[in-house]
Amino acid sequence: MLSRVADSVYWLSRYVERAENVARFIDVNYNLTLGETDALGNQWAPLVSTTGDQEAFEKRYGSPTRENVLQFLSFDEENPNSIVSCAAMARENARTIREIIPSVVWEELNKFFFMVRSTSRADTTLDQPQDFCERVRLASHLIVGATDATMSHGEAWHFSRLGRLLERADKTSRIVDVQYFILLPDASDVGSALDVVRWSALLKSASALEMYRRQHGKIVPKLVADFLILDRQFPRSMHFCVMRAHDSLRNITGSAAGTFQNIAEQRMGRLNANMDYTSIRDIVEKGMHQYIDDFQTQLNVIGDAIREEFFTIRRSQPAESSTAMRQVQTS
Repeated sequence: MLSRVADSVYWLSRYVERAENVARFIDVNYNLTLGETDALGNQWAPLVSTTGDQEAFEKRYGSPTRENVLQFLSFDEENPNSIVSCAAMARENARTIREIIPSVVWEELNKFFFMVRSTSRADTTLDQPQDFCERVRLASHLIVGATDATMSHGEAWHFSRLGRLLERADKTSRIVDVQYFILLPDASDVGSALDVVRWSALLKSASALEMYRRQHGKIVPKLVADFLILDRQFPRSMHFCVMRAHDSLRNITGSAAGTFQNIAEQRMGRLNANMDYTSIRDIVEKGMHQYIDDFQTQLNVIGDAIREEFFTIRRSQPAESSTAMRQVQTS
């Protein structure tokens, strides 16, 4: 497979996944802050933190009001991590590899792109973003489903899954980090009704609330963190994403289990093995923020290794506005 094609397939999936996750964060946060009470009125700034674009946001918008944050994350074409930018770049990557992807995937991407662009022109979207967020999530699911159902599960499909899972692991880690260190700044909130609401919102942002309830029942912050970080069966947990991304990487290279042929495989295997033998107690003792910061650093290193091993550097890909979210260099 041409490195150009592999690059486009990989980033096509990352952009679609990124748009879906931003929509999830917006929708859950909007529902959490209905009424703008004193306790919940300052919850929009953390959403910018999940993308690592605080500096760019502050320069252009200043105060993190609901309207400013929604505009920045949804429809700001100068923000490379906004939903509209992700939809545009996903479609552009798909356009360059029309001969590789099934026609149904191209059709769903087109529908996604034009839906986002038309919605960005509606005056009422920022006032009531729930319907828009739901349509973004549905479009993402349709694209992923069409890809899995109509695309041969060869190299191109594995590059697609690899990009999607690395992006998902990154976003799950970021929202867990934000919950621990921004959404609960006051120790007096721990164990309160507000605490339960926030942890429930965190689970909802990953579509994890129902599966968590079936497995653990009561909302317990430590168990929520364990479920979203280390669970081996939930498809949006950090560990699950790393396990399946490692599988796809080995399928691409043809390496047998327990072996590696390049630095990307080696680093992915180390991360996967570390998570295999890590418990939530180990993470808490080390420090949640420290563990997640180290996890994100390792994902960035893996992304660099994948780029160096498989992709050519293309000028058509724009630079991201933050170190944590740059497309080619560190994502």
